[in-house]
Amino acid sequence: MEASHEEKRNASLKRALLILSCVLLSIGTCGGPLIMRLYFIHGGKRVWLSSWLETGGWPIIFIPIALAYYHRRTTEGPSTKLFFIKLPLFIASAVIGLITGLDDYLYAYGVARLPVSTSSLIIAAQLAFTALFAFLLVKQKFTSYSTNAVVLLTIGAAVLGLNTSADRPKGESDKEYIAGFFMTVAAAALYGFVLPLVELTYKKAKQTITYALVLEIQMVMCLFATIFCTVGMLINNDFKVIPREARNFGLGEGTYYVVLVLSAIVWQTFFLGAIGIIFCASSLLSGIVIAVLLPITEILAVIFYHEKFQAEKGVALALSLWGFVSYFYGEIKYSKQRENEKKKEKEKEKEKEIEIETKDTPETADVSQLDP
Repeated sequence: MEASHEEKRNASLKRALLILSCVLLSIGTCGGPLIMRLYFIHGGKRVWLSSWLETGGWPIIFIPIALAYYHRRTTEGPSTKLFFIKLPLFIASAVIGLITGLDDYLYAYGVARLPVSTSSLIIAAQLAFTALFAFLLVKQKFTSYSTNAVVLLTIGAAVLGLNTSADRPKGESDKEYIAGFFMTVAAAALYGFVLPLVELTYKKAKQTITYALVLEIQMVMCLFATIFCTVGMLINNDFKVIPREARNFGLGEGTYYVVLVLSAIVWQTFFLGAIGIIFCASSLLSGIVIAVLLPITEILAVIFYHEKFQAEKGVALALSLWGFVSYFYGEIKYSKQRENEKKKEKEKEKEKEIEIETKDTPETADVSQLDP
């Protein structure tokens, strides 16, 4: 009974953590691109700075790590460790962090050149790459519904490429727009690789993966991604330009720094949400949640930034939504099938136990008859 109660408690905690991770990912997925685009719309031009801000808020992760340590210290005593991460896992996290740093630059370059409504729809194709790499790296099983979703999302991104000049920002050449388009596609592909790679790291780690350890992994990843982008900023002299750019910012110097700080904080909610979902469920679900939220980001961009909404975007949005519905319908259907299969297996196990008991009963009865 105690074991069953503990299992239910752990399941409830994991469910609560999954919901919290979904909320954090929602804030990051919708807010991150909008704040980043706000920087570029009002005079910001530093792509390396924008990519740096995507992971530059990594010290925020110290807060939940410190709270978890304090909780452990009160329950386990002063001998408890502050950090659990071991060297092999640290190295793996550092490598993933460097890849994330490159992805940050690709994505920031795309947002600098494309309207948010366009870049969001392109990023929707990330689900296709996540599904592909999840299949290759962590042996994620494909169904007809998930395959259909991947195809639809890929076609949706391709449709946007048919008319590249319709929503091109003023003063931007075709060459810059196309470069931004392909950089965003590359960012979608690379992050589609990162999510399953993180899940693979969890599976291959030679230590128990707890949420406290997941936070440490995320902190190391963001630290090395920030180091990667810091090198880019130094080469590009971005640190020297920041004061001048702040003075010339369209919304004022004070607002400039507020935008930078908010950007760093909001992007941290994105990463914390993504790794939380991978921990509680899978990398594919993390990719799906990101993809589901992208149409909302697109609508918000049209409302706040008055971006154009052409027929191509409408088609791409419809295909994306169709893909999401297809995937979720398939997941619900197959989860019910898995539940039924588990129930049947349990019933078979019970039947076997009953058969064993009935076989043993006559033997004990015969022995009792021989007793005087």
